[in-house]
Amino acid sequence: MTSIVGRLCSLRPYRPEDVDALVRNANDPEVARGLTDRFPVPYTEADAREWISACENRSPGQEFLAVEVQGEAAGGVGFGIIDEVHPRTAMIGYWLGRRYWNRGIMTEAVTLATAHAFENRGVIRMEAGVYPWNKASTRVLEKAGYQFETILRARLFKAGQPYDEHFYAKIAGG
Repeated sequence: MTSIVGRLCSLRPYRPEDVDALVRNANDPEVARGLTDRFPVPYTEADAREWISACENRSPGQEFLAVEVQGEAAGGVGFGIIDEVHPRTAMIGYWLGRRYWNRGIMTEAVTLATAHAFENRGVIRMEAGVYPWNKASTRVLEKAGYQFETILRARLFKAGQPYDEHFYAKIAGG
């Protein structure tokens, strides 16, 4: 895949030379706070190498892209088909290093990734779940054209505790 170029960022496959930038931007408890516990804290060089390898060996129906800002892997955005029962529905996830927050970068990255999924991967519905306290992520989704659908009670966990999931979706052409 070639890069998807926006005004504020580009989306591209992860590369081995992204290790240092991933550690620099991901090794932050405030970044991890809005993500599931699968996102490691602390985020080490070994985690970055493992992630890049996993992205190279991803399953069909998955795509994980670096969010590049001024030549640096500043974060990530990815999506994956939910399952064979929902073959044209994907779940999107994303994160961004704190020094890049509040600049519209993640809104653009989510918008670009969503359009890419609709136009090139046969997806017709994109879904996203957000922890109730993650207002910044809620704003990203709303600005990217996602609509709030429901609250799924006790669906997400963080540090072993259940939390409600605020659920958003965007439909192709809608």
